[in-house]
Amino acid sequence: MVNEGKSLSEALLSAKVEGRLTVGVYECAQIMNEDPDSVSFCVLATDDFECDVALQIHFTLIQAFCFDNDISIVKVNDLKRLRNLVGANGQDAHCVLITNPTEDSWEDPALEKLHLFCEESCSYNDWVPEITLPER
Repeated sequence: MVNEGKSLSEALLSAKVEGRLTVGVYECAQIMNEDPDSVSFCVLATDDFECDVALQIHFTLIQAFCFDNDISIVKVNDLKRLRNLVGANGQDAHCVLITNPTEDSWEDPALEKLHLFCEESCSYNDWVPEITLPER
């Protein structure tokens, strides 16, 4: 899990620098609705989600959409750490999307590792694997 956590951190930071992050449940849903082919990866933060039925419904719909559109998806259990990582302090960061890089840019090796991790997890019937983000 440490390697996957490091890869996720690297992919999020790289996407942030390149302007390829969308943060927030509603913002992510809007991108998925308007241009699902642009979405490469989805992260759901689940640490305070058991108490919020509306958030559980949103997560279920987002997961179904990701499965239907072949978008890799993972859960993290530390919303505060995810917020800090993507620079969304005080903002809803329960859902974060990484969009595809432009055609003329290099593929992100950390993102490729995450896609492989998700594929392997699905082969073990772990459809939405959980990743622990590394300590800063």
